[in-house]
Amino acid sequence: MDKQHWQDWVNGFLGLWIFISPWALQHTMPSNVVVGDLAMWNLWTVGVFVLVVAAFALVVYQAWEEWTNLVLGAWLLISPWLLGFSASTALVWNAVIIGALIVIFAAWALMEGQKPQQAAH
Repeated sequence: MDKQHWQDWVNGFLGLWIFISPWALQHTMPSNVVVGDLAMWNLWTVGVFVLVVAAFALVVYQAWEEWTNLVLGAWLLISPWLLGFSASTALVWNAVIIGALIVIFAAWALMEGQKPQQAAH
């Protein structure tokens, strides 16, 4: 399997967004909402991993890369409640929407990667 998927580009950008989103969204949150360091580190770490895995997938496609991003996206979906930063509506929606998109695009790339390659005529 050595084909590039456009979905990996999208996941790379989503990983970059997750990484920078704590800074970008900080300005839209009410001043009384305190978001802990754990939430920030979670977003930074997941963002870096999604970005790196997507970059690997662009170089040499392997199914494990898509599975890894699928798991990371699923983690983003549930992390606001497991890590206790559900008080920040902006960060919750950010994690849920971006996590869902990462899962969708990783699964899409996985399905495309499983299709048999047609011989060129």
